[in-house]
Amino acid sequence: MVLSAHLHGCFAATGQGQRLWKRSTVHPTVVNGFGSSVFLPVSGNVYPLGYYSVELKIGNPPKPFQLDIDTGSDLTWVQCDAPCTGCTQPRDRLYKPVRNNFLPCKDPICAALNSPKSNPCKNPNEKCGFQVEYADRGSVLGVMVSDNFPLGLVNGSLSNPLLAFGCGYRLQNRGPHPPPTTAGVLGLGKSKASISSQLSGMGITKNVVGHCFSGRGGGFLFLGADFVPKSGMTWTPMLQNSFDKHYSSGPAELLFGGKPTGVKGLNVIFDSGATYTYLSSKVYQTVLNLIRKDLTGKQLRDVKDNALPICWKGAKPFKSVRDVRNYFNTLVLSFAGANNNKLVLPPEAYLIVTERGNVCLGILSGTEAGLGITNVIGDISLQDKLVIYDNENQRIGWASADCTRKPR
Repeated sequence: MVLSAHLHGCFAATGQGQRLWKRSTVHPTVVNGFGSSVFLPVSGNVYPLGYYSVELKIGNPPKPFQLDIDTGSDLTWVQCDAPCTGCTQPRDRLYKPVRNNFLPCKDPICAALNSPKSNPCKNPNEKCGFQVEYADRGSVLGVMVSDNFPLGLVNGSLSNPLLAFGCGYRLQNRGPHPPPTTAGVLGLGKSKASISSQLSGMGITKNVVGHCFSGRGGGFLFLGADFVPKSGMTWTPMLQNSFDKHYSSGPAELLFGGKPTGVKGLNVIFDSGATYTYLSSKVYQTVLNLIRKDLTGKQLRDVKDNALPICWKGAKPFKSVRDVRNYFNTLVLSFAGANNNKLVLPPEAYLIVTERGNVCLGILSGTEAGLGITNVIGDISLQDKLVIYDNENQRIGWASADCTRKPR
């Protein structure tokens, strides 16, 4: 079984992370103190780590696992001692499956992970296997299992649901960059197999996912509807067509410096598993040309940097994106509809400053990455925003926020 392409930690490099922030306009609060939601602190950053993660405990007795937050895929999996080939975690930190917790092929979760055209199960009682291939040329092979996930809810109660997830025992990394140091992936996509959908199906939480990633590192993640602000959010409908496996919206028009670029009709996927933002080749080239034209006469010149393909250096090394934001213009995705909703991407939402003090473009060609004409909004453009995937109402929302502050 091959899941949809997913960009995980692409072009991550070592160095010092930049410190960015902006004034908060929305601060989520508990709307219903008696509701059920899971709140989890987040660690990580866009650069140099290339991912944001949370710690979840699995099993009895519970064992902690650091998992990469991925709204771009449905499968949650952990490195597994079955035994394991290619695992990056020490053996004592691997998940140890037991004989009676393997998921059979006949389980609906197994069917949800496989496309309707593929039926890998010759016997409905055999183990449900999976294979994930990511766009950064990494892959995971394993079997589906179920085990307890002890969770504290915001109403003060404890829940210990039996959830299905992947036991990954063969990992490969054929890409140019080392794999992340996390123990696996937390899949929060739209199918019945995702952790958020499973919790919703059990009546523990509403099928709502929200995250707030700080440009300074860290942030928070929630599952459930209790932290959805009553006002201040920009909402756009989720697409219900061939993109419906992903959190996608559109069509949108691209603006640069407040002016039309001629790029219209864009559908975009919101994917927290992608470090950077990816645009199809024609759109990418348009953006790159506009940025370069806008830099004409400014004190920046092209430079090679291992962090990303397109980089510039100044008269002296930069310390943060704040040092260079005046050189660059704001990008805007203006979504069609009565409200003309806009996703505003200031320079902080598409640039990084590397350990060498160069500034690099965090927008990449999705076509070169093997994504075809797909456009992906990654972590760099989701920083310092409260982003909510509301499956209950089939909408995606965002608002500027201080992601270092815990919700009240």
